[in-house]
Amino acid sequence: LMVIAKRTPALIRGFRYQSFFLFLATFLAAFNEKQLQLYLVSGMIILIKVFLIPYFLNLTAKKIEVDENLGLFVNSQLSLVLALMLTFCSWVLSVNLGFGQGSLQSVAVSVAFSVISIGAFLMISRMKAFAQVVGILVMENGIFLFASSISGGMPFFAEIAIFFDVFISVVIMGIFVYRISKL
Repeated sequence: LMVIAKRTPALIRGFRYQSFFLFLATFLAAFNEKQLQLYLVSGMIILIKVFLIPYFLNLTAKKIEVDENLGLFVNSQLSLVLALMLTFCSWVLSVNLGFGQGSLQSVAVSVAFSVISIGAFLMISRMKAFAQVVGILVMENGIFLFASSISGGMPFFAEIAIFFDVFISVVIMGIFVYRISKL
């Protein structure tokens, strides 16, 4: 959805959906492993990444009166084809790194590599700084999924530090984008 999005609200909505699926993956991991810490992390994901960050992104977009058009370097159809190619390459990479085929861990690693590479593609293929910030947030979701799928859940304090860092980064991004748009 984010790769073919031409407007800012669609891009933010796609990020919200992706974060919701990250919440589901973390919640299922917490349920399978019976870890209270993962339940808390999944609660923080839904609070921060599904509700607060998209709210602040929408608020910032309205405050700076960001143009609805995202300014694509690559058209939507070609972006979708490139995203599919990146997804296939991510699958090949995860299999070649020894995560096997068909296991839940190999699927999670493949999806994580795909999300990271598509986030980088979003940063490269968009002209607007606002869309590039969303690309960074997408990459962070992929890195979180990769770390949690490899380690079976990161230490709780590391996860809290990451959430705090991402939330503060979004607030700072809003301030900087607001100042840059005033120039």
